[in-house]
Amino acid sequence: MPEPHQRESDRSIDSSPLQKSGLDRRLSAAHRLVKSSLFQETFAQNKRWVGRYMVLWRRSGADASLRLGVVTSKKVSLRANQRNRARRRLREAYRNLRPYFSGDFDVLLIGRRSILGADWNDILREMLKLARRAELISDENLKKAKAKYLAK
Repeated sequence: MPEPHQRESDRSIDSSPLQKSGLDRRLSAAHRLVKSSLFQETFAQNKRWVGRYMVLWRRSGADASLRLGVVTSKKVSLRANQRNRARRRLREAYRNLRPYFSGDFDVLLIGRRSILGADWNDILREMLKLARRAELISDENLKKAKAKYLAK
């Protein structure tokens, strides 16, 4: 805990989580879609799968490498904090499941209004279902991901 009137960043504290599995699960800039031309190209390819909480768009191309783009419009909520929460939930679900995905594709997730009140396991379950339909995950990896994240 920092002293009063001291910034936490002033200390040399390594607050990064330890990676037990050795997998890098971060979504760095190299793992994100940021250019609007890539978003337009994704929409132009018209490969989409619709779920209750999200719409998954798949982009194929020479430079595709399971990068993620996330969109939430004002249809989700007029409040920016709620739209940000929806984006954070989508990014976190993708970040957890990305090691199980394979293929030369980029993924664009569009949040829907119902994601705000959704149970976390339902979001993961739907993302796995849409990824399977989009051929982003093999049956073997689907079983592994369900065993890890959806086991009760």
